[in-house]
Amino acid sequence: MNNRLLAKTAGISYVIIFFAAIFANFFVLEAILANPLDTVQNSEQTVRSGIVAFLITVLFDVVVAWALFEMYKDHVLTRLSTYLRIMHAAIMGAAIYALPLALKATSADGVLHQVESFNNMWLIGLFFFGGHLILLARIAPIPKWILIFMTIAGVMYMLDTVAHFLLPNYSDYAEVFLMLVAIPSILGEMAFAIWLLVKATKQSV
Repeated sequence: MNNRLLAKTAGISYVIIFFAAIFANFFVLEAILANPLDTVQNSEQTVRSGIVAFLITVLFDVVVAWALFEMYKDHVLTRLSTYLRIMHAAIMGAAIYALPLALKATSADGVLHQVESFNNMWLIGLFFFGGHLILLARIAPIPKWILIFMTIAGVMYMLDTVAHFLLPNYSDYAEVFLMLVAIPSILGEMAFAIWLLVKATKQSV
């Protein structure tokens, strides 16, 4: 498979991940956190759709890892970068197991316990994903501004996970950390996805 097709595959997969993650996070998880028992009992199909959306993100995360590996396999850091992204996908896939259990919970605390289990495992996965982004920014021949945002995003993913487990009062800073992670990750990763798609229509990458 040539680099143009690989770049298009990676770019499209990134876009799918982006929209699936938005739905799963902001339309499903946030709804559960706001009203745990009512959401799982009265919006069960929405929750199930969110679980499927998370599964889709894991699937296409592996597709992106494969496509990027094939594109940049001659770089000395590519194999390590790929391992880190695959580790993130594997941990994320395991974390999703907690969400169907939330549907069986009979109390708000029971629902939130399963969601917390999911979030804790996901945070661990994001630590490795952050490492992947830092390396990818050095591997791909991207514009410097995308490199900077991707590097910042990678660092913030890792710092957010560390802070979550180290700070007893993390919840006091949760919104700040969310913004510090979300802004560079959206700008960096979506810019990278668009860069891949644009390059796929013009030349090898």
